[in-house]
Amino acid sequence: RAEGRAEGRAEGATQGQQKLLLRLLRTSFGTLSHEIVKRIESASEAQIGLWGERFATAETLDEVFAE
Repeated sequence: RAEGRAEGRAEGATQGQQKLLLRLLRTSFGTLSHEIVKRIESASEAQIGLWGERFATAETLDEVFAE
């Protein structure tokens, strides 16, 4: 049971980070493509963190999602 609760909290935290990143990107860059939204919604916590760090200095969406 504790394991399930921990998984639920981790998943909820990741979803919160995804929503925050989407909000920030929309505020800065306007409407996002369906592909970008799906990419963010399916990303891991680590990936969201990386994109969030890049967002801080990015001037374009391409800079945020550069490989």
